[in-house]
Amino acid sequence: KQYRTKWMSRTCSKIGTRLTYTRPYSAESKGKIERFNRVIDSFISEAVIEKPNTLDRLNELFQVWLTECYQNKPHSALGEKISPETAFRSDKKAIRFIDPDTLSNAFLHCETRKVDKSGCISFMDQKYEVGLAFIGRQVEVIYDPANIEELTIEFEDHTPWKAKKLVIGERAGKRPALPEHLQVQNVDSSRLLKAAERKNQERQTEQKPAVTFRAVWKEDDSRV
Repeated sequence: KQYRTKWMSRTCSKIGTRLTYTRPYSAESKGKIERFNRVIDSFISEAVIEKPNTLDRLNELFQVWLTECYQNKPHSALGEKISPETAFRSDKKAIRFIDPDTLSNAFLHCETRKVDKSGCISFMDQKYEVGLAFIGRQVEVIYDPANIEELTIEFEDHTPWKAKKLVIGERAGKRPALPEHLQVQNVDSSRLLKAAERKNQERQTEQKPAVTFRAVWKEDDSRV
C-alpha cells in the first residue's frame, strides 16, 4: 500500500495532477466512476446478446454505446439537456497536452534504496553502482519492470543519472603472479619430518653416555 501511494504521488507530480483520496463507501465523492461502471455493465449485458465475433467489432460497439448512452446523454448534474460531451466542448480552459517522454517517465516504477559503503545499491538481487558521493544516502530508483539492465537514480537537487549493473571483474586487470617463495613447490620429502628426525638423533646422542645409579649398583654389587 505504501509503495502504491508513493508511486501514484510521483506520477501525479510529474504530470501536474493533484492526488486526492476518498473514504470507503462514500458514493457522493466518486459518483462519476460509479456511473461509468454502470454504463460498462449495461454494455456487457447487451454485448452478450449481440455476440461480436472479433475484438475490433467489440471495440466498435463499445464506442457506439459510450457515445450514445453516456457522452451525449443529458446528465442531471450538468444542467437541463446538457450532456458530458456538450460540457466538455464548452469548457473555456485550454486542453493541456503532456509531452510523450514526460508521460512515459511519469508511469515508471519507483522505489527507495540506501547506498552502501561501496557506493552501490542492491536491487532485485543485483548490484548497481551509484557513486561514492552518495554513501549512506537514500536515493530514488526509477525503473521499467520489463528492463532493469539500466536504472535511473534521482536524489534531491541532482540531475537524474543512469546506473548500470555492476559486473565484478569487468575493470580488473590480470592477476599478477605470486613471488617464487610463495608459490607451491614440488618436493619429495618433508622438511618438518627431517628436522624432527635430526633433533631426535641429537637428543639420543646426548643421553647415550649417561648412566644411572641403579646401573652402577648392579655392576659392583656394593654400596656407593
